[in-house]
Amino acid sequence: MQIGDLLDRTAIAPRVSAANKRQALAVIAEIAARNFDMRMEPGAVLDKLTERETAGSTGVGHGVAAPHARLEGLARMRGVFVRLAHPVEFEAVDDQPVDLIFALFAPKDAGVEHLRALARVSRLLRQSDLRQQLRKARSADAIHALLVQESASRPSAA
Repeated sequence: MQIGDLLDRTAIAPRVSAANKRQALAVIAEIAARNFDMRMEPGAVLDKLTERETAGSTGVGHGVAAPHARLEGLARMRGVFVRLAHPVEFEAVDDQPVDLIFALFAPKDAGVEHLRALARVSRLLRQSDLRQQLRKARSADAIHALLVQESASRPSAA
């Protein structure tokens, strides 16, 4: 599975203002509800994301978070990418604030596909040069191109 299969340009927000983790997740929930072909309100998507966060933070380090949730009515794996204007506290493993967030959403009955996609995103965003380029990118198109190009140049683990 490639990043281009998960992430549409319309699900990328290159400069989001959020004062805290909950506001950042609320923006992601709004983007997901608006862009994915399902009948779920943003509040319900936010509930699923925060439910997952209570089990343990999805802040993976180096200013990156990978929140994820399974959603009713979702036909396939989907992603939302948000770059925050200012990093927010996310209870990340390295205690650093987060400004790059790649959220993954899976159908309610998704199996190992969900875990493979999460591993792929995590591997991708471990690359410091890519993180640096994502922080400098000015548009959703530029961010999409960086993520898709880098993903395509790395062999899939699946």
